[in-house]
Amino acid sequence: MDWLTTTKIPVGATARTVFDWLKVNAAWLFDAIADGLEALIRAIQWVLQTPHPLVLIAVFAAVTWALQRSWKPVAVVVLGMLFILNQGYWKPTTESLTLVLAACVVCMGLGVPIGIAAAHRPRLYQAMVPVLDLMQTLPTFVYLIPAIVFFGLGMVPGLIATVIFVLPAPIRLTQLGVASTPVALLEAATAFGATPSQRLWKVELPYALPQIMAGLNQTIMLSLSMVVIAALVGADGLGKPVMQALSRVNTALGFESGFVIVVVAIVLDRMLRVTRK
Repeated sequence: MDWLTTTKIPVGATARTVFDWLKVNAAWLFDAIADGLEALIRAIQWVLQTPHPLVLIAVFAAVTWALQRSWKPVAVVVLGMLFILNQGYWKPTTESLTLVLAACVVCMGLGVPIGIAAAHRPRLYQAMVPVLDLMQTLPTFVYLIPAIVFFGLGMVPGLIATVIFVLPAPIRLTQLGVASTPVALLEAATAFGATPSQRLWKVELPYALPQIMAGLNQTIMLSLSMVVIAALVGADGLGKPVMQALSRVNTALGFESGFVIVVVAIVLDRMLRVTRK
């Protein structure tokens, strides 16, 4: 059995070789991706931080009312955001929301088309399943290493790590929604002369909309769960006070910032609960 342990398969060495080659030969691609994501992050951050907090709270309340048509979730959203403002965590909260919203834009922009393609091509989805499983099961800290290598420190590598972790959710749920479209509906659309694109836009996507919106909800919640890990690579937001509390063994700061993260999750969940109907 000695030969089995002494002859090591060069997994780590191969990965390092690939990363070194990409860093040298694909630097222009990573720079372009970083510039685009940085512009997206700055735009979202400007939208969230420029208005007065009370104005933004009113906007969140209006969006919640438009989605829910009930005063109870609106009250939860308003009280939750007023609590965040009272605790002095408004700026870190907007920074975390920037990361969450940017991750939603990237993940839904990539996940929905990939999910549609996978639903129409079962063999493609079967080939993708191991990759999606790997993306969800690989420890998230491992994502931070190539993110730092290719993008340095800041919000961009935190966003990249978040996207890698979150992207399988919208892909899987979109594929499930489109693939579960009843055959009778598709046959009826074809009988009435619908083209493949018309069947997609007028039959499959409307039928899969609840699953797609559930994917959006999962994207938001999973992205919010990454705020602490993203802080390890210099991403701003609610993860920073949590890391500071951990390094200083500051119970008060840790509980305070952790509870604010919980309140943000509750607020976002109440806003989007209509998507589960």
